[in-house]
Amino acid sequence: MPAYSIGIYHKAIKQFEKIPKNERKTIGVKIEGLKTVPRPPGAIKLVNEELYRMRVGNYRVLYTVDDPLREVTVIAVKHRSEVYRGL
Repeated sequence: MPAYSIGIYHKAIKQFEKIPKNERKTIGVKIEGLKTVPRPPGAIKLVNEELYRMRVGNYRVLYTVDDPLREVTVIAVKHRSEVYRGL
C-alpha cells in the first residue's frame, strides 16, 4: 500500500518552530509516522469536524486525512492549553 503524502499549513510550520527543540523532534517523528498510519492508536476524530487530533506530550497535532488522494494535511501544532481556541 503506497504511503500518504504529508502537507503542512504555513501557520502550523510557524507554530512548530516556536516549540522547544527537544519536543519538536518527538512531534516531527509522530507527524512522519502519519505517512504510513494516518489514524494511529490514540488519534481521535473531532466531533462535528473533519479533523483528527493526535496527542504528543503536552502538544496536540490537528490534521485532516484525504483517503482518495492519500494525503494528510497538518492544520495546527499547539500546546494543549491553546488547541481549541480560534481554529
